[in-house]
Amino acid sequence: MGKKKIWSFLLLMLVALSVVLAACSSGNSSEGTSSTDKKSEGATDGGSASTGNKVLIFGRGGDSVSLDPAAVTDGESFKVTQNVFETLLNFGEQDTTINEGLATKWEPSEDGLTYTFTLREGVKFHDGTDFNAEAVVKNFERWANGSEDKFPYYASMFGGFVGDEGHVIESVTAEGDYTVIFKLKRAQAPFLKNIAMSPFGIASPTAFESAGDAFGDNPVGTGPFKFVEWKRNDSITVEKFEDYWAEGLPKLDKIVFRSIPDNSARLNALLTGEIDLADGVNPADGATVEGDSTLQLFKRPSMNVGYLGLTTTRPPFDNVKVRQAINHAIDKQAIVDAFFEGQAEVAKNPMPSSISGYNDDIPGYEYDPAKAKELLAEAGFADGFEMDLWAMPVPRPYMPDGTKVAEAIQKNLEDIGVKANIVSFEWATYLEKARNGEADAFMLGWTGDNGDADNFLYVLLDQDNIGSNNYTYYSNDDLHKILIEAQTEVDEDKRNELYKQAQEIIFADAPWVPLAHSTPLLAGKAELVDFLPHPTGSDKLTNVDFK
Repeated sequence: MGKKKIWSFLLLMLVALSVVLAACSSGNSSEGTSSTDKKSEGATDGGSASTGNKVLIFGRGGDSVSLDPAAVTDGESFKVTQNVFETLLNFGEQDTTINEGLATKWEPSEDGLTYTFTLREGVKFHDGTDFNAEAVVKNFERWANGSEDKFPYYASMFGGFVGDEGHVIESVTAEGDYTVIFKLKRAQAPFLKNIAMSPFGIASPTAFESAGDAFGDNPVGTGPFKFVEWKRNDSITVEKFEDYWAEGLPKLDKIVFRSIPDNSARLNALLTGEIDLADGVNPADGATVEGDSTLQLFKRPSMNVGYLGLTTTRPPFDNVKVRQAINHAIDKQAIVDAFFEGQAEVAKNPMPSSISGYNDDIPGYEYDPAKAKELLAEAGFADGFEMDLWAMPVPRPYMPDGTKVAEAIQKNLEDIGVKANIVSFEWATYLEKARNGEADAFMLGWTGDNGDADNFLYVLLDQDNIGSNNYTYYSNDDLHKILIEAQTEVDEDKRNELYKQAQEIIFADAPWVPLAHSTPLLAGKAELVDFLPHPTGSDKLTNVDFK
């Protein structure tokens, strides 16, 4: 072949190669476009087909308070941290049975005072730190040496901190790299369930030791997704952790948790393809979702209570007759009928009937304005009084529309001569101020963390938890003795009887107006598979995928 032919051939080959490279470059660019970008252009396939990436946009009612799970009590924080952190034990897919987590075995001693955990090997934190027994010990030391302001759940579940008389955990020690031994001062029947709760996600000691109080802004766990970015009051982004210990998981490449406070706006975002999954669907919109072939409706197993809390240290709510009067004044059935569309039942106790130890013999406070006025007169308030009524600023599973429910309560109170001024605050501020006892009466609720009565009655209404989860500042010594006895009692029947006694005391003292136990609704695209809403409200998204 002559030189000219050789050069012509080479030139032809170079042109062909450049075309191939351009095509490859164009293809890679398309695959690298995020689902978030595509969403703004109206794509509706969750990113799985058009981009090559599986990106879930999860619409929720409010922003997180912090991404340090031990430092918060709100469900919007746990919704994210549940996928960034892992606990020693896991709950079942849609119940609170105990399963393996970061621990593969657990052995209690016969007296219930020692628990030996065998840890999973080959696990890494997102920052490359090894997960081992020492890491577990450092996490528990961090929590145990904290305070109620810093780690409210640790105080609630384990009776305080190092040095506190009621502190349950005597010591946590490492025996080799993969064995951890817990020694308790007294038996705690729900100990394993407590350990499995979202607040006790194991964090990288390297990260929290260097970050200090800022750890909640840049969390580091062992979970299937690692933290990427937080745009306050807008979105939190996490992405697949490539070195996750479970082979082939997670199935999604990225999750964006978007804050859309209005329930209707959130559903509309799902209908227009801006999001793939919507939490907090209005009960009235359930039929709409079920009638749309492009969507699917999810029902979260109910394990919650919505209530009106009466701060018992603030006059006139320091008077039990006033609290009882408020209970009689509120038409709970009308509230459930108007705002829950059949997706709730009227509450009479501080915990739902699905929890062992529920006392169904308690009559509840009937809607009886005349009786309410009579009790007010006996308490010295025949002409009524004026108060502030705090309305929740965000929809929650147990309270789909805080403002409208507050308006209904306001009208009920007006009927007995009580003037209630509705006030509210931004969500994190609302929680902080209520926890500090600054509210006369406040709307709030609770989604159970572990399926145990202790997690409702002790956590929310015991004197040990004033300043953490007991926002009413309610205190009763007899109740406290019963709840501590119930914690240490391992006989299930005896425990249940103690909890029934506890509910009788709470009913008489009336620190709450229990309103409703709801069945929360969610909606997602029809292509979404393997999403299983958890009764705790903290959903693991490890197995979620798009068809």
